[in-house]
Amino acid sequence: MKKFTTQSVIATLLLLLFASAGCCPCRSYQRRTQRPLVGTEWQLIQLGGRHIQPVEGRFTLYFLAEDNRVAGVGACNHLTGSYTLGERRALTISPLASTRMACPDGADEAAFTAAIESTTHYEMDGPMLLLLSNGDLIAIFQAKP
Repeated sequence: MKKFTTQSVIATLLLLLFASAGCCPCRSYQRRTQRPLVGTEWQLIQLGGRHIQPVEGRFTLYFLAEDNRVAGVGACNHLTGSYTLGERRALTISPLASTRMACPDGADEAAFTAAIESTTHYEMDGPMLLLLSNGDLIAIFQAKP
């Protein structure tokens, strides 16, 4: 009869743990639903910890591959600028140019623009885009179908 050492038992348990983690349904869901940063239209759903009700044509963001441009719509104004991607999901967005219509949600639009311009990094979680500023979560977007 073969004796098992503590090290071989631990190694076997770790191997089983890693194998089962790779089959996790949540990871499969994330891979299936994840959208690319560039080329996806993103709809704002949370800003500064506050839920934002998605409304068609408002508070959207779109990263274009051509010339590293970013475009979007705030409460009513169109926004445009440029972005730079770096290592470890670093993302910087230039100060945005905007149309100057008077919007009923002017404060939300100003907060939206400020959050985008203060972005330093991003994370992806399935169909969600999380914008961060120096480690603080500032906005969450959901991929539009």
